[in-house]
This record gives sequence, structure tokens and C-alpha cells, in this order.
Amino acid sequence: MILDVLENAHRYTVMNRGFAKAIAFLLRPDLKELPVGKYEIDGERVYATVSKEAGQKREDALLETHEKYIDIQLILAGTDDIGWKPKLMCKQPSGAYDHNSDLQFFRDQPNTWLSIISGEFAIFFPEDAHMPLISSGRIHKVVVKVVAT
Repeated sequence: MILDVLENAHRYTVMNRGFAKAIAFLLRPDLKELPVGKYEIDGERVYATVSKEAGQKREDALLETHEKYIDIQLILAGTDDIGWKPKLMCKQPSGAYDHNSDLQFFRDQPNTWLSIISGEFAIFFPEDAHMPLISSGRIHKVVVKVVAT
């Protein structure tokens, strides 16, 4: 898991061949004006989803993991209190891994909480269980999915 500000995003382009295209998308000057929806960046290898939604309470959420994709989550407005726990420490699955949605949920509680504000981003790798969209207000964010291989 990585937490940083958008101004430092260029430092991470060497970590994965899809990161350069993902970061270029996140640096678009019109990013905050994009309508809610899915944006193809490099086919199914790299794509983004822009969302504006109400946050949920910690007790109403589950940790999630992905096997195929890395998440780069950039907050555009609001605060997202994202929970984190190493996937290896998750012992309470809530159903099996869904290959179609690339999601598995866990009922475990996060070890750490990150309050991510506008201009900050977090990168969650397949080994990172995370609990996003925890807020008492609305969150405007972009999640870029990058194939992990």
C-alpha cells in the first residue's frame, strides 16, 4: 500500500508498465469536471471509474481485495477514511472470490485507517485488503484499475 500526494505520482511509474498511463490520466487538467462513469485508458489493462457518492459507516462496510488489478484511488473532494489490512491476515471471508468482478470481501476489521483528502491518492496491490468509501459526507474520487502483472 502506498499513500502520497498527486504531485509525487510520477515516482511510481516504474513500478508497473500500466502506471505511466494511469498517472497521465490522473493528471488531466479536466479530471474534476469529468462525468461519473468508466473511462478506458488502455483497454482492460488500465481503466478508470469516476464516482461521486455518499460515504458509509465503518460498521456497514467490508474489507475487499482484488487479484487481477491494482487500485490507484485519488480523492478529488471530500475525505475517504480507508481501512487497510494485509490480505494474509484476513481470516473471515464473506463469500468466495468473484472472478468477474475481481472482488473478494472479508469481515475482518482493518488494522489501520487512512484519512485521504483531496489531492492525495492510495495504491492498493492485490495483497492489500482495503475498506474504501468510509465517510460522513460525499466523496468525489477516481479509481484507476491497472492489471497487476
